[in-house]
Amino acid sequence: MTDTAIRWGILAPGSIADSFAADLAVTPGAELVAVASRDAERSAAFAARHGAARSYASYDELLAADDIDVVYIASPHALHHEQATRALEAGKHVLCEKPLTLDRTLAASLIETARTHDRFLMEGMWMACNPVILDLRARLAAGEFGAPRHLFAEFAFRVDAGPEHRLLNPALGGGALLDVGVYPLTLAHILLGEALQLRATGVTDAVDLDVAIAGRYPDDAVASLAVGLTRHAPIAARLSTDAGWIDIPDFFAPTHFTFHPSGGAAGGEPLRFDPPQPLYGRGFGNEAAEVARCLRAELRESPLVPHAQTLAILGQIDRLRADLAGTAA
Repeated sequence: MTDTAIRWGILAPGSIADSFAADLAVTPGAELVAVASRDAERSAAFAARHGAARSYASYDELLAADDIDVVYIASPHALHHEQATRALEAGKHVLCEKPLTLDRTLAASLIETARTHDRFLMEGMWMACNPVILDLRARLAAGEFGAPRHLFAEFAFRVDAGPEHRLLNPALGGGALLDVGVYPLTLAHILLGEALQLRATGVTDAVDLDVAIAGRYPDDAVASLAVGLTRHAPIAARLSTDAGWIDIPDFFAPTHFTFHPSGGAAGGEPLRFDPPQPLYGRGFGNEAAEVARCLRAELRESPLVPHAQTLAILGQIDRLRADLAGTAA
C-alpha cells in the first residue's frame, strides 16, 4: 500500500465511534469515507457530523464498498466477533474496539480468520499506541527510573442504568472486567511483562460489578488493580520503583507522566515527561496512525498491539471471571 490516504469505514456509530471519528479528522493520511448503522437517520447524522462522504443503513453495503481499506468496529462487545468476521471475509482490514471478543477462544478464531483471508486485524487498545505510554515503556526498559516493584491502577465509574444497559447485561458482554479491566491489565502487561499469577475477588450480580486484582509479574514485581461500575474514582496509575515512583494520570489516555525520584542527583524534584511525538486528538488518532503504518508496511498485525498480547489479556480475564465465579459460589 502506498502513501496515499488510508480510507476508513466506521461500523456502528455510537459514542466511542464519535470520539474515534473526531480524532481521525486530525490524523495525517486518514480519510473517513463511510459509516454504517442499521438506523438510516443515525448513520446520516453521524456522516454529516464527521464529514464522511457516504452513510449506509446496512453493514453489508459498507463492507461491499471497494473504496474502503479498513473498517473500524465500534459495536457492543458481544457483536465484535460476528461483525469482524464478516468484515474480514469481505476482504477488509479491521480495527475492532476492545475487548476484541468476549473470551480468548473467540479471539483466537478471529485471528485465524484474519490469517486465512490475509487481512490486518488489531484490537483497538489505543492506550498501547499512546506516545506517553510508549515513552514510559522505553525509559523503564532502559533503567532510567529504577526497577519496577509495584503497579497500582484503578478504573471505575458508576453506571446509573437498568439491567438492559450494555455494561450490566451479560448477553451484551457486560461487566467491569471486559469493559474497563482490559486497561489496567494491559498497562501491567506493557510495563511489567506477562503476568505470572493473578487472583481476583469482587462483587458480582448478573455481571462482575467491582473487582480487585492482585498480580505477580516477572522480576518480582507485583500489581494491585481495581475496576468497578458502582463507584466514582480517579482513573489513575502509580508505578513504584526502587528509585522513586511514576504517576500516570488518566492512564488509559495519558497526556504526560511524572517521575518522583527519591532524592539522589535530581534532588527529589518531580520530573514531568510530555509526549515525544504528537498526540492526535485524545489518542484514538494514534492507533489509526499505527494501523496506517502497518498497512503501508504490509503487516498483518501491529507490534504495538500484537495478537499475542490480545490473547494474553483475554485469557487473564477468562481466569479472573472464573475466580469470581468461585468466590460467588
